[in-house]
Amino acid sequence: MVKPTKVDLVGVGLNATDTVIPLSTYPARGSKVEYPSSTVLPGGQVATTVVACQHWGLRTRYIGKLGDDLAATLHREAFSHVGVETRIITVPGGASAQSLILVDAQGERTVLIRRDERLALQPADLDRDSIINARALHVDGYDTEAAILAATWAREANIPVIADLDELYPNVETLIAKVDYLIVSRDFPSRLTSEPDLEQALRKMHRRYNCRLAAATLGQEGVLAFDGRRLLHTPAFCVPVIDTTGAGDIFHAGFIYALLADWPLDRQLDFACAAAALNCTAVGARGGIHSLEDIANLIATGSHYPTTAHTHF
Repeated sequence: MVKPTKVDLVGVGLNATDTVIPLSTYPARGSKVEYPSSTVLPGGQVATTVVACQHWGLRTRYIGKLGDDLAATLHREAFSHVGVETRIITVPGGASAQSLILVDAQGERTVLIRRDERLALQPADLDRDSIINARALHVDGYDTEAAILAATWAREANIPVIADLDELYPNVETLIAKVDYLIVSRDFPSRLTSEPDLEQALRKMHRRYNCRLAAATLGQEGVLAFDGRRLLHTPAFCVPVIDTTGAGDIFHAGFIYALLADWPLDRQLDFACAAAALNCTAVGARGGIHSLEDIANLIATGSHYPTTAHTHF
């Protein structure tokens, strides 16, 4: 194998082919609802984050598995189009991961996922040089043992590890102990720590796993983050929302871009919120990946959702 070139970001984790279905009203149980259209688009947590970072000028590598179906062709073309280097394992006869995404009139999405067990990424599928020849590693933890090995190699090479977690996967705490920047979904900290108050759960996560940053994305309420000294709440930006699919993935991309640019934490979070907000103005996980100029313009001229004493974390 040819030794990998140095990249800014290597991503190890999920891809998915999304079928996005807009609905004027969300279906009641037992109902029959017509829908006007459907759109098939590439998505997936880590894959989308990597594509966004490449779009903004970073050099990236994606490591994952695909089947040998039409969905795999869609992904390969999408990676190639933006210039992402790929280390993809093809599973003969395997079905690439599929997501059905129902988007309501307010742009909120509900995701149904189907994955072929044969596409699980195994530790033996990884190559150490592909991981350590990077400035940062991003994982989602779905294939937990592979993510643990990648994070172990990254830590040994003093490469920061960023994680996007939304489920308590088996052995996920072993992975979390190797993560530097832990940015999770809203309810993850409380489920992990059994602490109902989000602020206290983030503090407990930070203390227990010794990460540099523990944060939770909160949708319209932005992000709440704790770095060991400060608790920062960065509200989301007000934009016309079409589809929230991929907002968290693009938030992670924005954070990684800003982290590698060595910006202060408050600027990192603001940039990530702006990038995520703009992605919600178009259909699909990657439909609203805007330029750096557009993101800077939203930060300079846009407005945040108001934070009040009644903001619920």
